[in-house]
Amino acid sequence: MTQENYALLLKQLAALLSTESDLQANAANLSSFLYHNLEQVNWLGFYYQQGDELVLGPFHGQPACTRLKIGQGVCGTAYQNKATELVDDVHAFDGHVACDAASESEIVVPFYTEQVNGVLDVDSPIKNRFSDIEKEFFEAVTDIFVKSIQSKP
Repeated sequence: MTQENYALLLKQLAALLSTESDLQANAANLSSFLYHNLEQVNWLGFYYQQGDELVLGPFHGQPACTRLKIGQGVCGTAYQNKATELVDDVHAFDGHVACDAASESEIVVPFYTEQVNGVLDVDSPIKNRFSDIEKEFFEAVTDIFVKSIQSKP
């Protein structure tokens, strides 16, 4: 997908989330919208921080792990390090938690707000699916999501 296509998706996503501020509604719509508009993605959704775990939120894809330890796996590492994790081959990632055996690559973007903390997790059945272009895209997606759940006047 080109940067222009990603830019269009970001505009569409911003419009979709612009009239709602509810966390779950926007997380559900974001997950559905991106899952159905991106190629070679087999899982896309949220995990929210609760105590020392990340707990499953709205998503699209196969049933998933419901709880992940912070600091473990791709999601827990991204959350703990407060940095996006882009993994070309999940089987080479030390401590990878295999929720969907079909997943080969993954990108996880953490977010932190006054309302909720967590990660946006995206898996692909293709190795090396995500590049710096997708990293920039999913970080922008997460920014749109965070802004959408902030209090609106």
